[in-house]
Amino acid sequence: MNNKIFIRAYKPSDAQHLVNIYYNTIHHINIKDYSEEQVEAWAPTLSLELSVWFKKWKAIPPLVASIDGIVVGFVELESSGHIDCFYVHHKFQGRGIGTSLMKEVFKTANHLNLKKVFAEVSITAKPFFEAKGFKVIKQQEVAIRTVKLVNFVMEKFNP
Repeated sequence: MNNKIFIRAYKPSDAQHLVNIYYNTIHHINIKDYSEEQVEAWAPTLSLELSVWFKKWKAIPPLVASIDGIVVGFVELESSGHIDCFYVHHKFQGRGIGTSLMKEVFKTANHLNLKKVFAEVSITAKPFFEAKGFKVIKQQEVAIRTVKLVNFVMEKFNP
């Protein structure tokens, strides 16, 4: 095992891995900053339904991080510069995977001549995004399935 992080384009065969990362990261990592009710609203069991994700990823294919063939993270960058999903496997946190994904986001943003990238960032992810040069525009309370939770609108110019 060489632990080299490889960033590549999404393949439909990645879908189940990415959905599992989404669900498990929220339930194992974000639970430190959000209540059980908030986590369940954010990533309910029904969020594991692949057909919804297939449709989403057909429109906005994510970048996928892997180590030794194991899918360990993903990010979605929209053509507007909006980062929608940014998740690292809950068992692979703190290994540089998020940094590698963000470098690829910046590289892609530059290639697309985007002036800024922006995201709605969880309490949990806020320190990571700040460390990558993002600034908080505003704190907001959003409702997901009628449950309110706090996140931050953050942006970075000239990524």
